[in-house]
Amino acid sequence: MAKFITAKEAAQLIPDECTLGVAGMGLSGWPEEVACAIRDRFAETGHPNNITLRQGSALGDWGYGNQFLGGWDRSKVKNPDLDPKSRKVRGTSRFGEAGPGLVKTWYSAYVASAYCLLDLANKNEIECYCLPQGVAVNLWREIAAGRPGLMTKVGLGTFVDPRVEGGRMNAKAQGAVSEVIEFMGDEYLFYPAFKPDVCLLRGSIADERGNISFDRESIINEGLAVAQATKACGGTVIVQVEYITKEGTLPPKSVKIPGILVDYVVQATDPAACWQAEGVYFEPAFSGQIRRPVDAIPRLALDERKVVARRCAMEVRDGYAVNLGVGMAADVANILNEEGFIDHVTTVCESGMIGGVPQPLPNFGSAFNPECTLAHGEIFDYLHSGALDMTCLGLGECDEDGNVNVSKFGPRLTGPGGFIDITSATSKVVFCGTFMGKAKLAFGDGKMQILQEGTIKKFVKNVEQISFSGKYKKPTQDVLYVTERCVFELIDGKMTIVEIAPGIDLEKDILPHMDFTPAVSPNLKLMDPGIFSETWGGLGKVFES
Repeated sequence: MAKFITAKEAAQLIPDECTLGVAGMGLSGWPEEVACAIRDRFAETGHPNNITLRQGSALGDWGYGNQFLGGWDRSKVKNPDLDPKSRKVRGTSRFGEAGPGLVKTWYSAYVASAYCLLDLANKNEIECYCLPQGVAVNLWREIAAGRPGLMTKVGLGTFVDPRVEGGRMNAKAQGAVSEVIEFMGDEYLFYPAFKPDVCLLRGSIADERGNISFDRESIINEGLAVAQATKACGGTVIVQVEYITKEGTLPPKSVKIPGILVDYVVQATDPAACWQAEGVYFEPAFSGQIRRPVDAIPRLALDERKVVARRCAMEVRDGYAVNLGVGMAADVANILNEEGFIDHVTTVCESGMIGGVPQPLPNFGSAFNPECTLAHGEIFDYLHSGALDMTCLGLGECDEDGNVNVSKFGPRLTGPGGFIDITSATSKVVFCGTFMGKAKLAFGDGKMQILQEGTIKKFVKNVEQISFSGKYKKPTQDVLYVTERCVFELIDGKMTIVEIAPGIDLEKDILPHMDFTPAVSPNLKLMDPGIFSETWGGLGKVFES
């Protein structure tokens, strides 16, 4: 039976040089109070130190914690800060707040939301590696079952391939997250298992036997697999919760981590330790307690984001299962909702949400009114299978081979998240982003105008890091690159302009601002002028075609 302890007592259970596993996405599943206690113990005593941190997704708030101001005052480490107004960073960033030494090696699918650890990685004070999110999440299941690792085609030709970069995100990292193997005549990547010593998890409610529910979470994270893997390796499972209930009062089907896997339970005392998402403490429409009227969802203003999202929405068809990424891609859901077609598609979020209206930052990973919420690993089984009809994802930079980088830009490390997993199998892949960074644009009356040219090229000779490999794309995949100025399609391995925006000149506004010469379709079309107007109403013309 689980033992109930304080966060400070939990911090004492983390040994030096251990492998520490965590689970969740955004702030859902993140044990903030226990993490702060570990940070404070390290600042006071130098222990625990040199840990290897394993996380499967973004665990932080992309800076949205800055609304709480202040940060952590190192002069007050003997009095752990429980005042939410003083919070500057949340999530795994807590493990970097006291400086180098606590973490030695960091594995994640996405690192950009943990600013303090990211700073240490940029200074080469810790080793930093990235894996595809679905691989990182489902590798726990392989460990739990006693298998040697995960064999998959996910990641071939991208930066996690050992022939490219091996998942290394900084100079300090010298190893590789995968190895190439051949099986029955096919090429695969093998991601080896590891031995977790401790895991820190979070649920909503624990009963007196340590059974854990996720009833108030927006995401059913990989906590069960992490707990099973940790116990299989003889490790310690610690779970932070918000509420304690009497034994026998949790409905059996609401228990996501059984008490037989839980060693210690910490009931949070910090009023800001159990945020459901980065931008909201608790939204019942995210976790299924209510269904929010969709007309209450704000409309997007007319700008380049809305234009791009509208054009991406034109690739959706009636009955599609569609995945939408972070940033501009997430706005496609709002367009489908504005145009009255959100109920004609099924949105699929890599966090596990099926149906509903996926949300952009600061609540990415959550969705209003999901019809189903799968566990984190289960949704990647679906995504890896190729059953998804379409995905729309961000475009950081792109090169002449159709490669896309979303994971590393000079000193700015981000990681791929689920990007590599999703693009490896989906039949229609739509990348979206602005054509130039930092441009000033105007939209209206069915056209666009460049007020001031941008300073950052997005279409370069060679991307800095390969998050999507144009050369490894499946022959059956349709791959498009949507910007506000034009639309590219990868045709026979060649980046080809197939549409151009009204008001844009190919020779003046597009070709001079690319580091390579694309092909131009002999049937070059004009982008729908309606998407450049305040009101559109034209999605129905293509939606059912």
